Amino acid sequence: MSSLRSDPVHRIHPEPVDHFDRLPDSILLLVFNKIGDVKSLGRCCVVSRRFHSLIPQVENVVVRVDCVISDDDCSPSSSSYDKSRSAGPISSLFRFLLGGIVKPFQALVQFLGPKRSVLNETLNTHSSSSSSLSVGPVGPVADVNDGEMEQGGVTHHSPTQVLRNFDEIRFLRIELPSGELGIDDGVLLRWKADFGSTLDSCVILGAASVTKNVHLQVPDCGNDGFCPNNNIANVDDNGSIPESFYTNGGLKLRVVWTISSLIAASARHYLLQPIIAEHKTLDSLVLTDADGQGVLCMNRDQLEELRVKPLSASSASKRTLVPALNMRLWYAPQLELPGGVVLKGATLVAIRPSEQPASKKEVSDASWLSTAFEEPYGTAAKMLLKRRTYCLEMNSF
Repeated sequence: MSSLRSDPVHRIHPEPVDHFDRLPDSILLLVFNKIGDVKSLGRCCVVSRRFHSLIPQVENVVVRVDCVISDDDCSPSSSSYDKSRSAGPISSLFRFLLGGIVKPFQALVQFLGPKRSVLNETLNTHSSSSSSLSVGPVGPVADVNDGEMEQGGVTHHSPTQVLRNFDEIRFLRIELPSGELGIDDGVLLRWKADFGSTLDSCVILGAASVTKNVHLQVPDCGNDGFCPNNNIANVDDNGSIPESFYTNGGLKLRVVWTISSLIAASARHYLLQPIIAEHKTLDSLVLTDADGQGVLCMNRDQLEELRVKPLSASSASKRTLVPALNMRLWYAPQLELPGGVVLKGATLVAIRPSEQPASKKEVSDASWLSTAFEEPYGTAAKMLLKRRTYCLEMNSF
């Protein structure tokens, strides 16, 4: 009789049901893959045992680096940090500095450590110094493994160590807090490089200045880079490089941009080796920066090539050796882009190794170069491709 009396109560006040628990694991993994960010996944990992068991199966992971740490900063004698980026591209070539994540998760189990300002970028001209990828700070109960360093009482762990907690990564994106190359305000320098065991291709877009003319009305360009009524060469309409380009330091500056970008790209490639070796499920790896200055890309075939083919590396400078190169250069004194953006001294450089298998040369310039950059710079690349081409060569370094 007592059970009959309790039935109406249960019907009026039923026991709470967590409908989230009714979702299948496959749906939760879709959600986690949309999240991607390692810090957010770290928080999810401590929600429940179920989440904890699913996080290692995430296939899409994004690592955002928030600070910069050099090997010199990790030494006991280091007590100060140079906060200036004015050292210029040449000084920063040899100091490829990557940083740690503020408020990271430790081993995807506990999300520890208060938010704090850690370190700023250190740039100097000492080529004997080296640097490494690091993630920190990490709480005191983290495992002590390789890839660990201590800085100002804070322990930092390498992304290699953190990513070991993922078993099935297919798409990995690592984002640095800024580009490595210190350039003056108003100067444009963008690059995109593809690597296998060595450099496969690189495209560089630069301009001496970028301004916006709100009164300039330029129609949108077609897919072929043709812009109606847009005088692409206001100063020089035959597509040739003016004589002043050689005499006023313009060519020298473009050489500096090219070498700087190649060294930055090869340094990023060198530091990715341990991650690539450990995660054989990777289909795509992208290492970029928050400034959008440089992007290094590797697809599945290129990742596998690096695993099976020995890497030619310079252990002293901590970067992959750059092979002998063939380069093509396009230049325009001024480009007027849709939206009122004006590039002065616009330069596009396409780079490929001198000795490259024919299978890697199949992609045409139009599709390869014009899709390398986001708008409006993709349009700039298309417009420059209509100009006269200049060929250059560079030895291995």
